[in-house]
Amino acid sequence: MNPPRKALAAGSSAAPKPLKRPRQARARFTVQAIYDAFVRIWQRDGWDKLTTRNVALETGISVGTLYDYFPNKTALLSGYVRHCIESLLAAIDREAVQPTDLPWTARVRHLVRLVCGVDAPELPPFHPDMLALEAQMAEPRHHRRVHEELVAAWGRVFAACSDLPCPPGQEQLQVLHLSAWGGRRYVLLLQLDAVQMRQWAEGVEQLCCAAIRQAPSPPD
Repeated sequence: MNPPRKALAAGSSAAPKPLKRPRQARARFTVQAIYDAFVRIWQRDGWDKLTTRNVALETGISVGTLYDYFPNKTALLSGYVRHCIESLLAAIDREAVQPTDLPWTARVRHLVRLVCGVDAPELPPFHPDMLALEAQMAEPRHHRRVHEELVAAWGRVFAACSDLPCPPGQEQLQVLHLSAWGGRRYVLLLQLDAVQMRQWAEGVEQLCCAAIRQAPSPPD
């Protein structure tokens, strides 16, 4: 039998993950509104003062409706982080894979900009303090899943580079991805300013392009 909603709200034993994914357009609209309110409250008041009740009030829905999706605020954070990853993957496909007339250097520029989260207003906001809360919601298998999804996205980008004579192999794709993604996580912890973030992302792009140009040609 499912636990009552009040128990889910008050207790810490509830699973720190969303209860269900929105399928219908109305449900997706509701969950997006919840995420928007979640971010506003986080940025205004911080994690410690964020509650599911406050999020429901900010969203304009009942607490019970929020509990249909998120039994507690850690589950809400888990859902939001997954939303960030899915938004990133969709943006990579939309901006670095699907266009048909981009040179490979432009595809890499879009890819690195998005993965580094620099000059990327199309992506949901991600607060550095979210990294400190990962242990409450993410297991190694979750990190592995994201890693595999992002490496696959890098692969799709380079598969679309018809003007690149020698695209990087799987091992090099992982190296490039880990360099950019691991760097992003560290610079979030450092909380670099916008200028420093842009300089770092430009350096990552240059390193990626240099590594791709120097990749050995496949044997005949």
